[in-house]
Amino acid sequence: MTPDSPNNLPRSDGLVRMIDAAANRAGEGARTLEDLARFTLDDRGLSERLKNLRHGLRAAVDTLAPDRLARLAARDTPGDVGTDVATEAEYDRSDVGASAAAAGVRLTESLRTLEEAAKNQQPEAARALERLRYESYDDDRSVSGSLHRARAPQWRLCVLLTDSLCKGRPWQAVAEQALEGGSDCVLLREKGLDDAEHLQRARWLVSVARPAGAAVVINDRVDLALAAEADAVHLGQHDLPVAEARRLAGPSLRIGVSTARLAEARAAIDAGADSLGLGPMFASTTKAKPSLAGIEYLRQVLADERLAPTPHLASSGIDAARAGELASMGCRGVAVSSAVCAAEDPASACRAILEAMEAARMSLGVKPAPPR
Repeated sequence: MTPDSPNNLPRSDGLVRMIDAAANRAGEGARTLEDLARFTLDDRGLSERLKNLRHGLRAAVDTLAPDRLARLAARDTPGDVGTDVATEAEYDRSDVGASAAAAGVRLTESLRTLEEAAKNQQPEAARALERLRYESYDDDRSVSGSLHRARAPQWRLCVLLTDSLCKGRPWQAVAEQALEGGSDCVLLREKGLDDAEHLQRARWLVSVARPAGAAVVINDRVDLALAAEADAVHLGQHDLPVAEARRLAGPSLRIGVSTARLAEARAAIDAGADSLGLGPMFASTTKAKPSLAGIEYLRQVLADERLAPTPHLASSGIDAARAGELASMGCRGVAVSSAVCAAEDPASACRAILEAMEAARMSLGVKPAPPR
């Protein structure tokens, strides 16, 4: 038995071993998340938060069981009946996202074990561990979300397909020409279709875009994006909240969100969005814009340490000249509608936009984008 003292709970070696094991697991989980934030994400703020969590964990454990030598003396790895109990999933780490998920579970569950061990006779330690557990939920989400975004593609040119803008030509022909012209993303934006027709169009678009190496995004509708096996869904500020969209879609869909202010962009990222729509940049003939975010908003996003790496598409009123202007400021992708859909030659319009952006990138000393 561990001796009783004013600063130490009376407990059996078994309880000391449980606390020791849970503290080790929690520390390992926190360290893994911290190293992913530090070395994979280069996120100073997140890695600092996780470092502080580790130090808070150590302080709480020292309050709960301050005699570290007693903890070490009670440690019995060869006699631990759980060391050889394992599942196949423990060795299945398909990517760093899976490693982050495992580390997050290890951290949060171990903190719960420590919290329960402290509740009867060390309420202050229990409260400290509870606070750390809630912090760990947010940090776990931040690391996993950032890793998911880090794997999200940065599209160069997304064509917003709307039948009514295609000047009497079949929208399918415009889509095919946009793909021929190098568009690496097409977004189906239709408001007045019934669901059956909407889904049929979405599936057709997937069938032609995917062989061409382009992504398909469905505007507003998570359900149709999932049913059509599209690559992503794009949401406006008044559409389904990002957190709900993520709950429905899981990791299978990329989620983009239209934003016009830094607060909206940060909220979208915090909620689990993978990419940002930035705009409106310029006045558009497609639909009236009560106010413009303008190019200053693009500058603000690119200057923000957290938002700058996030994939983005600047939108509204963009043609080849304006695409080049935006690219010269560091913009990596644009979304266009009338400039392609209403063009006499949609393929040539796409090429002109991409060439203008590439020329601007070259002037900045940026390496040419790889061909699709």
